[in-house]
Amino acid sequence: MESLIWTLIIAVAIFILSGLKVVNQYQRGIVLTLGRFTGVRAPGLRVIVPIFQKMIRVDVRSTPIDVPKQEIITKDNVTAGIDAIVYFRVVDPAKAVLETTNYVYATSQFAQAALRDVTGNFELDELLQKREEISERIKEIVDAETSKWGIDIENVKMQNIELPQDMKRAMAKQAEAERERRANIIGADGEKLAAQNLADAAAIFAKVPGALNLRTLGTLERISTEPSQKTMMLFPVELIDALRGASTIIGGDKK
Repeated sequence: MESLIWTLIIAVAIFILSGLKVVNQYQRGIVLTLGRFTGVRAPGLRVIVPIFQKMIRVDVRSTPIDVPKQEIITKDNVTAGIDAIVYFRVVDPAKAVLETTNYVYATSQFAQAALRDVTGNFELDELLQKREEISERIKEIVDAETSKWGIDIENVKMQNIELPQDMKRAMAKQAEAERERRANIIGADGEKLAAQNLADAAAIFAKVPGALNLRTLGTLERISTEPSQKTMMLFPVELIDALRGASTIIGGDKK
């Protein structure tokens, strides 16, 4: 008889202890009584009635979902592989449990579909340049659908855009051609600036008497210091001007 009493005491203790549940700070407990939703339990030590009640813990922290690579065709008929990551948070634990069988899987699948649909409406250049805009559009679409499951989409980030090899080579050639074009423009601008500076210097020399002679002497001084063999023939500037005047007179007489 005594052993039976101890057995009953142990059974009752196990029954009571099985009704004690701990809900962590980052969780919420969804309680079902005989299959019906009867409340949400806050963090802490909670008591439920075993057999008649069941508690489902829901994580309410921000959770990342890795969206696997999707093969898409852009608006200009380029095939590309795109993957993304979605950050979401459960804001209504009851809906997350009662409105869908697996809210994480459902969110992931809808994010994949939205990624294919949205990116397919952009050309390749837009896809590469407007990542933030495209990510925001995907976020709005997914958030509108998952809100009925008690899910808030916090952020969507497009990660990798994988292009075919021939497209990568074509883009590399385009980038190289663009760099060469810019280099040619910069070189032409430099030559134009140098020619303008030379023209300005020539105008100054022409206006200042003796400036050209001083420049010539400076040039001769630099050349004379070099060890190479040279032969220099110097003519006075006045002689050159006289020859120019004579040629002008002769040309006028011929006319």
